[in-house]
Amino acid sequence: KFYQLSYATGATKIDSWIDIEGGIGNLFANSSLRRQFPDLPFYVDGDAARLSKEGTFIGHHIMVPKEGVVIHINAFNFPIWGMLEKIAVNLMAGMPAIVKPATLTCYLTELMVREIIGTKILPEGVLQLICGSANGILEHITCEDVVTFTGSASTGKMLKAHSKLIDEAVPFNMEADSLNASILGEDSFPGTTEFDLFIKEVQKEMTVKAGQKCTAVRRIIVPEKLVEDVQNALSERLSKTTIGDPAIEGVRMGSLAGNPQLVEVSERVNELAESQNIIYGDLEHFDVIGADKNKGAFIPPILFFNDKPFEKMDCHNIEAFGPVSTILPYKNLDEAIELARMGKGSLVCSIITADDKIAREFTVNAASMHGRILILNKDCAKESTGHGSPMPLLTHGGPGRAGGGEEMGGKRGILHYLQRTAIQGHPTTISKITSQYQVGGKQEEAKPHVFRKHFEELQVGETVFTDTHTVT
Repeated sequence: KFYQLSYATGATKIDSWIDIEGGIGNLFANSSLRRQFPDLPFYVDGDAARLSKEGTFIGHHIMVPKEGVVIHINAFNFPIWGMLEKIAVNLMAGMPAIVKPATLTCYLTELMVREIIGTKILPEGVLQLICGSANGILEHITCEDVVTFTGSASTGKMLKAHSKLIDEAVPFNMEADSLNASILGEDSFPGTTEFDLFIKEVQKEMTVKAGQKCTAVRRIIVPEKLVEDVQNALSERLSKTTIGDPAIEGVRMGSLAGNPQLVEVSERVNELAESQNIIYGDLEHFDVIGADKNKGAFIPPILFFNDKPFEKMDCHNIEAFGPVSTILPYKNLDEAIELARMGKGSLVCSIITADDKIAREFTVNAASMHGRILILNKDCAKESTGHGSPMPLLTHGGPGRAGGGEEMGGKRGILHYLQRTAIQGHPTTISKITSQYQVGGKQEEAKPHVFRKHFEELQVGETVFTDTHTVT
């Protein structure tokens, strides 16, 4: 039933698989993390710190769930994955959530929430949904609440400046769309496996979900001597992208999520066209299978070429949130790194190269402006999850334009919903509080011997004393 309804969002079956199965998979990945946490109402973080000469005064850290609620304000492009990847984490941390999906595709989120509630696997009230207007919801938050936002940078900045967030010092995690780049290494010329991987990866990232992904490739950075080769190979591959009713077999790319998005993307394409040339695609002339392109929110892949990427800056500032990308030439690796960084903070970038020296140089120098970097070559391509797929056990987010936030990342993501508190005292007291023996704490002889006790009978600090003997 999820797939059937997902077609209404313009998503093909493959697009929907990412949203539906990817979201459910995220739940399973996070549920497995429970083994990394104790069966206690708190988490002991890090190691103890000795704070005194004799060792009678030490410090440690514990983390406890915030006693508020999480408000998740989500984007329209992944109505199921976008919710599940967030609630999987806050539920593990022991915090309830209110989910506010984007109105455009909220009907798919509502179906998933209805199914979850129907199973009664969650305590009543732990998961709540607001599909209509949420005006005023932030007026009620306190310092123990958490707010997350996924969407446009402009809306995120507006929310981030809300007086209540500032007055109550409420944690606010923002994940905004960004101008992600994919870089072709100088060693990856036509005829190499890496060149073919690059073309395939870029085409996929331009057309999956009709380019409506916060991680989609918006800037294609290639050696200037390979621009024509990339243009020809990518144009040929894009020409095989059939557009139409996503429910029809053989359609590779559906529509945008709605007419408002069509207007928005078309406007951004026209803005970009003022400073760079369209080398593939036409907003007016393209074929659609099984639908009327004048009634649906259909748009073809649009490929630009910017011949002076250090002078013509629109491609580094304007994002068309659809199947739209720009080829940018570079002379050397330093230029490639600088072009990647000119996105002013991105969720992800990828470099396709078989040269590990190039990979290392790029990664080290580009990392501060990127939340994730994929290094792709023939050795990992078969099992690679791709440029555009955030993974549950890796962090998702990015600096600058990407919002400056961080979510997921396995255990790291769960800790965002916990309050870290430093505790100080005698090692025996800290041992009792943390349920972990601290060096210097009282040691009591175990009676009977620990080997004669069941696990649940053991007490922290119980010790087995033996006669001294020589170890040889």
